[in-house]
Amino acid sequence: MASRATGLLTRAPWVARRPLTVADYHRMGEVGILTERDRVELIEGELIAMSPIGSEHAGAVNALNRRLVQVVGERGIVAVQNPVRLDDLSEPQPDFAVLKPRPDDYRKATPRPEEVLLIIEVADSSLSYDRGVKRSLTPGMASRSSGL
Repeated sequence: MASRATGLLTRAPWVARRPLTVADYHRMGEVGILTERDRVELIEGELIAMSPIGSEHAGAVNALNRRLVQVVGERGIVAVQNPVRLDDLSEPQPDFAVLKPRPDDYRKATPRPEEVLLIIEVADSSLSYDRGVKRSLTPGMASRSSGL
């Protein structure tokens, strides 16, 4: 608890850390260490707390979801606040991911970058984080985002 208040570990970048893998992250959920109430996502091997969802954010997501589903139609799958596995250390949960259609609707495996057509984050209080951290996680995806 003290390290949150003092930023102790951020002042000590030489301290060895053990990054969590996506497999570790999922196992933590399976055994109950993480639950549905834990609003976290795995970013570069670290558990990052997600902002609470307020009514403005929820309303914006609802409105955009309704419109995206209409526009995308059968050409893709609109995934709302579901994970995308970027690599072995990162599995963010963007507000929207428009995915390539797949017969199993991604029941058998989390979408990978090559299956993502578009990622959208609805940001209010998280704007600097979304622009700085999340956008840098998916640099090659921006050029593939206009296929719809």
